[in-house]
Amino acid sequence: MDTWEKSTLEKVLLETIKEQRRSRRWRVFFRIIWLIIIGAILFNVFGGRSKLSAETGKHVAIVNLNSVISDENKSYETVIDGVTSALEDKDTVGVIIRANSPGGSPVYSNMIYNEILRLRKLYPKKPIDVVIEDVCASGCYYIAAAAEKIYANPSSIVGSIGVIYTGFGVTNLMDKVGVDSRLIISGRNKAMGYPFIPPNAEQNAMQQQMLDKIHMQFITAVKNGRGNKLSNDPDLFSGRYWIGEDAKPLGLIDGFSTVDGLARDQFKTDNLVDYTPDSDPVDRIAKKLGVGLVDWAKQQVLSPQFGKFN
Repeated sequence: MDTWEKSTLEKVLLETIKEQRRSRRWRVFFRIIWLIIIGAILFNVFGGRSKLSAETGKHVAIVNLNSVISDENKSYETVIDGVTSALEDKDTVGVIIRANSPGGSPVYSNMIYNEILRLRKLYPKKPIDVVIEDVCASGCYYIAAAAEKIYANPSSIVGSIGVIYTGFGVTNLMDKVGVDSRLIISGRNKAMGYPFIPPNAEQNAMQQQMLDKIHMQFITAVKNGRGNKLSNDPDLFSGRYWIGEDAKPLGLIDGFSTVDGLARDQFKTDNLVDYTPDSDPVDRIAKKLGVGLVDWAKQQVLSPQFGKFN
């Protein structure tokens, strides 16, 4: 066989092998996509909550309030969807919101607060309580104030009923390094809080006024939620926080307990069901299908028979 024929044949065979590899990769890819679709369907059919107990029947629902309260982590949807699903279940005897959050957006805190009050009126026979574990401060406590009762650990961090605005100014540094701002605005207050121009007393007063109004909304919510339980301590609404041991005599919490302890003592059951929606659809599917799918996909994609991706 001539050299050019042999070379041509080798090239054809090599291209054939490459094409087979590409075809296998695409088959694996579409298999994974179909598995994800099937997983999503299964999730929608069988629901998004996971049981903390293998038992069925009457149970206490748990909804987790974790991390900073914001739109980015869908705090509003997570808490409200979880509490709503729990209350709609005829076997739920009560709801415990397990709180571990330093606070966050006053807007979303207010939205959750009002929604919990609405749900309490809609399901008056199913108590909604809050159990604070590590910390429930600022916006988290705003939400907790809507609950029927609040419990904590003696060492938990509780309170911080205040509002904060953070900013910085670099005009002195700019003068030292010879940098000037070329800011152009339309509307004399459009650059309010802009760090590259000197502070403006009138605009600072505007910002302070806004913070004070939001603070008053926070105070009103806490007073409405806690009622006569609150003490007259002058520091109560100063923005400071307390440990649980000191928060109880101030009326910020009702007592000391844990999620399991409250379920046993108040609801007389050890049967707990977690109604917290998973925040990420991919996570939900992965939990339903199991880690075996991920391992299988890795083996298929990284298998030597496929070669390397170009």
